[in-house]
Amino acid sequence: MTAPGPTAGRTLAEDDSAALLAEFGIPVAPATRCADPDAAVEAADAIGYPVVAKLVGDAIAHKTERGLVRLSLRDPDAVRDAATALLAASTPADGEVAVLVAPMLRGARELVAGVVRDPQFGPCVMIGLGGVLTEALADVAFVPVPLDALDAAEAIESLTAQALLGPVRGEPAVDRDALTAVLLGLGALAEARPDVVSVDVNPLIVVDGRPVAVDALVEVDA
Repeated sequence: MTAPGPTAGRTLAEDDSAALLAEFGIPVAPATRCADPDAAVEAADAIGYPVVAKLVGDAIAHKTERGLVRLSLRDPDAVRDAATALLAASTPADGEVAVLVAPMLRGARELVAGVVRDPQFGPCVMIGLGGVLTEALADVAFVPVPLDALDAAEAIESLTAQALLGPVRGEPAVDRDALTAVLLGLGALAEARPDVVSVDVNPLIVVDGRPVAVDALVEVDA
């Protein structure tokens, strides 16, 4: 199965997307929306360094490609400079924007998960290798909705790179029960929200063995 082509919808801002995922029990990285550089510094001080800063808005879908993400900011000056540059990089087409400040989470493995609505199979949950390797390796599995824990576990076990789900670089094996819960949450979201066209969680970083969504994009009917 392949994901369906683009549809006419609108995207939710990253923090709104994350809030929707959290409603269905999917672990998301905490983040604070900030209107200006001073607020970004205040948020970073509260979160603890290092942090990530991103430009967010309903019309911003591809932040990395546009250079709208700043990683590993380690002090207030770095956060203030990053927030200033990000806000200056916005365009009129972006609409209302803000700076999102979040903790800098690290893990040796990145997964991708999401929801697509296939013309033939209907809503499906997807799981696979994420990050920069998503398209290159194409190691993904799709499960039609509704799904149960066995369906989710079988999808995880069908991934080719099983070794990456075990202990890696001193980090523990992926908690498969926690990963199964993510897929079940996505399935529940797809059932409860027929207006959701697609969900893209990339990356789903494995932190101390447990998956955490650090970037999410939800598309809904226009």
